[in-house]
Amino acid sequence: MSVQQRRKYDSDFKRNAVVLTDEPGRTISSVADNLGISKDLLYRWRRELRAKDEIAFPGNGREALTFQQQKIRDLEKKLKDAEMERDILKKAMAIFSRAPK
Repeated sequence: MSVQQRRKYDSDFKRNAVVLTDEPGRTISSVADNLGISKDLLYRWRRELRAKDEIAFPGNGREALTFQQQKIRDLEKKLKDAEMERDILKKAMAIFSRAPK
């Protein structure tokens, strides 16, 4: 029994494959056969490229984010860190401000 390994395609390959489907006289099935991929995969790449355009196919399991979305995510992380530091300092202040017995 052989285990089929999952193939990985870079974003340039995906974009070029989708561009080939837009050429006159070419069908998605023929492009998929020539490239050795399934037509369903090519349809999915086409949908993703049309929906997300420039941020399509970020690769390696990364989420496709626009510049603004990435900036928001970074700022939320900084806010969470600052809130955690504040909470730690509050607890430390409460401990050190207790009257000695």
